Amino acid sequence: MKETRLPKLWEALVPAVFMMALIIVCTVKWGIEPHIPIVVSCVVAALMAYRCGYRWDAIITGILDSIARATEALIIVMIVGMLIGTWVLAGTMPAMVYYGLDLISPSAFLVVGAVLCGIVGLATGSSWTASGTVGVALMGIAAGLGINPAIAAGMVISGAYMGDKWSPLSDSTNIAAATAETPLYEHVRSMMTTTLPSFCIALVLYAVVGIQVGSQGFDAHTVNEIQAAISSEFNIQVWIMIPVLVVIFSAVKRIPAIPSLLLAVAIAGIVAMISQGNSVADVLGAMHYGYEADTGNAIADKLLNRGGLDSMMWTIGLIMFALAFGGILEKTGFVEVLLGGVARRIKSVGGLVTATIITGIICDFVLTDQYLAIIVPGRMYAKIYDQKGLKRSFLSRTLEDGGTLWSPMVPWNGCGAYQAATLGVYNLDFWPYAFMNVINPIYAIIISYLGIGVKYVDPEMNPKNKKKAEI
Repeated sequence: MKETRLPKLWEALVPAVFMMALIIVCTVKWGIEPHIPIVVSCVVAALMAYRCGYRWDAIITGILDSIARATEALIIVMIVGMLIGTWVLAGTMPAMVYYGLDLISPSAFLVVGAVLCGIVGLATGSSWTASGTVGVALMGIAAGLGINPAIAAGMVISGAYMGDKWSPLSDSTNIAAATAETPLYEHVRSMMTTTLPSFCIALVLYAVVGIQVGSQGFDAHTVNEIQAAISSEFNIQVWIMIPVLVVIFSAVKRIPAIPSLLLAVAIAGIVAMISQGNSVADVLGAMHYGYEADTGNAIADKLLNRGGLDSMMWTIGLIMFALAFGGILEKTGFVEVLLGGVARRIKSVGGLVTATIITGIICDFVLTDQYLAIIVPGRMYAKIYDQKGLKRSFLSRTLEDGGTLWSPMVPWNGCGAYQAATLGVYNLDFWPYAFMNVINPIYAIIISYLGIGVKYVDPEMNPKNKKKAEI
């Protein structure tokens, strides 16, 4: 039997560079969806792994292990599709838009929306739930207020990921804490240093942008037409927003994501039958195929015609193929070769933080999975953090500053594919406006070079404290 070996640098680069180049050519030049380019890239990665002595058993193990880690997330994606379909059918989502158009002014929309998404993300522990519920409704409100959908989507992403990152219920938060071997709530507290200031800066920017663009596209007549189209299609009453309360109740009671989302789907189905006069068949149809409306108003129809299990299959397929590619690279040592040399060149704490964050972002692009973007750099740099006397909570915080926050920016990353499909805006369009996600890694790197917020196991090891002692 042929022995396995680590790939040479050029061998490790081949599948990564090939995938990036092929996806860019196919999506930008030929207008081809990224699924097949990633499948072809998986073949190239497998052939390079075979060249290094790995046989099919090892390759398929890497693929299946990678997909298995994301099984719960894949199920959540499908349920969110069902949830959106039933929430529209019940009038819950349309009611949120209807009342939101009355309550939220154009200039305040971005700030209020970011805070709302942050609250839902924090309460549920899921950026996906935040964007799939209140985020979708906010996209509808943005359309009515004449706000650029790319700006609105960036705002939703910023708020949702701030809440997710700070929530002890979040998968990514728990994975970061577990990877760094630090207590969960110590990890959550450590993120105060970078997450809170970054979000506050984002809110200031949203306030400025809101003032500039808030009134430009606003047309009261358009708002009235959207509301009229919604009220003609649905029986709008305050109580039909009960499914929203179900999500909040589930978060307070810490009910796991899948049962809580299924409960919200079921309650929405009951509301749809009582308030809108739908049948059981209508509810099941909306769960599977989404909602279809023809109100005569193009903006309202674009808002209402969405959801359903089928609508998420594009996303599911992309995520699974991307996970397969990342699983091959991780299992066969390609990641170790590509990124391992970085660790030997780290000298300062600022350099260590920079390397950790950049590695996480690279993993988002190459390994295509948020969890791997946390786990891989965590494994790579943990010993260096220990050697420098840094707290493991400082490592866990840094893992989130990079891997978690940049995952929705990548079109072929699982998070990126989900957010683009849910919000209806391409990743490269909304990322410049996802201020929280863009600012946080940069802010974390800058303050680490300045020695601000650096956590040492022994405070005496802090260079600042040493200088004070010498004086």
